[in-house]
Amino acid sequence: MQIHPLDPASATPPSEQLRLQIAARAASGDLPTGTRLPTVRALAAELGVAVNTVAKAYRTLENDGVVTTEGRRGSTISGASADARAAAAAYVATARRLGLSLPEAGRLVEESW
Repeated sequence: MQIHPLDPASATPPSEQLRLQIAARAASGDLPTGTRLPTVRALAAELGVAVNTVAKAYRTLENDGVVTTEGRRGSTISGASADARAAAAAYVATARRLGLSLPEAGRLVEESW
């Protein structure tokens, strides 16, 4: 699994950059359900960041339901991203049935967020 380098000049903390990257790839299907993530230590070494940075990102992803961690067995992408895609597809079908445009449907999602 290839993780893109983090931007040290960004105002976004490195753990959040990593969390956003993994969550987006899981949601898009680029990281399908069951994909094993690198160990915290291995990914920290690869990215040149502290172990706690990766651990924080993984904990947040687990709390968000994106990742499942099974102790020494490691962390994998959970089925939550598939659930999110199914919910999005159902919403799109309903919005279209109601005659909403994409901007109108998006505005409703943003208001509910």
